[in-house]
Amino acid sequence: MTSWIKSANALNCHFPIQNLPYGVFATGDEAARCGVAIGDMIVDLALLETAGLINAGGSAPVFDRPALNGFMGLGKTSWDSVREQLISLLVEGGNDALSSNDTLSTKALVPMNLAQMFLPFSVAEYTDFYSGRQHALNVGTMFRGPENALPPNWLHLPIGYNGRASTVIVSGTDIKRPVGQVKAPTDNTPSFKPCARLDIELEMGAVVGMPSEMGEPITVQQADDMIFGYVILNDWSARDIQAWEYQPLGPFQAKAFATSISPWVVTKAALAPFRVSTPPREKELLPYLNEPGPMLYDIDLEIYMRPEGTAHASKIARTNYKQMYFSAAQQLAHHAVSGCKMNTGDLLGSGTISGPERTQFGSLLELSWGGKDPLRLEGGETRSFIEDGDTLTLTGWAEGDGYRIGFGECTGKILPAPNFKG
Repeated sequence: MTSWIKSANALNCHFPIQNLPYGVFATGDEAARCGVAIGDMIVDLALLETAGLINAGGSAPVFDRPALNGFMGLGKTSWDSVREQLISLLVEGGNDALSSNDTLSTKALVPMNLAQMFLPFSVAEYTDFYSGRQHALNVGTMFRGPENALPPNWLHLPIGYNGRASTVIVSGTDIKRPVGQVKAPTDNTPSFKPCARLDIELEMGAVVGMPSEMGEPITVQQADDMIFGYVILNDWSARDIQAWEYQPLGPFQAKAFATSISPWVVTKAALAPFRVSTPPREKELLPYLNEPGPMLYDIDLEIYMRPEGTAHASKIARTNYKQMYFSAAQQLAHHAVSGCKMNTGDLLGSGTISGPERTQFGSLLELSWGGKDPLRLEGGETRSFIEDGDTLTLTGWAEGDGYRIGFGECTGKILPAPNFKG
């Protein structure tokens, strides 16, 4: 397929007609509304809905809102129908109701460089998992030794913790360095100070479209059916704060200050050709976690770091989402198995995605091996952890036959810590 929007046909374009990811945007003083990315343009879905060219099938308009939740809550029939309508309007030689109407197409196609992006959906709850085996092995080896790297339960279930939906932010939002309690092994008492070991975690985020009922477990297949799409996710981490606070209940303030996501939600339909199976199991899973088919995805991911004042970012890692030990569908099924109600707009972080080689590690903690072996960037700078003014960018795509299904960028810049005395 090619589109009459020529930029969508460019080599290595993240947003060809095969993708059509959803987001929320605004221009000037206009209200934020839903759109779809194609090439270097945003299709104004609210305008097309008003013009009668798009119908999601609900009882009221859903795209004139500053969040995708209303559309996501309509379910798979609506998701598939709108995708088909959009492809028909945007494909070369398709329905010319938009392409032949110069006045409407000029209004409905908004250049990306003129738009402000917002969180694509209202985040109901945020749960972060720890399902990357290589990451768990690396971190466990650093702190407990290789013989005790994986906790006893790790191969049996997707470990997770409840995070903070209130500080999930869209790509491009600056983040102040967190402050909190830290305690070095050589200190007798903790102190209050800015985080000195600030880190990223390269993850994918699964976006729940359809809810479940409290008290009702769901199967892995049902969980997969509930997922609307995926974003790139950066779970910013304060490693020194985390080291002091996390026993016995896990991360708290070290993870609560910011979680960045990419502005475009890539749908399962767009990712369908790139499904792959989770890896072979060392320990047989309990039946409720067994997958009926491939539910992971082959998505290449990269990390870039740019110190303040430098012209170019350095690529510091490249890995792939297929490295995960548990899929998002397994994570969601496990999350709900106790009877926990899942809601439209829930966000599930995959856990840090790391491959077996150092160049494939998904955090600075691993890339610098706990600060013992600093990274050297292209401009000659070295980094063990993130310094003020550094900008971190995560990006990724699935590689098709002559096209890419891309996620755009998930980026954030670190600002100095607030002037607060504890």
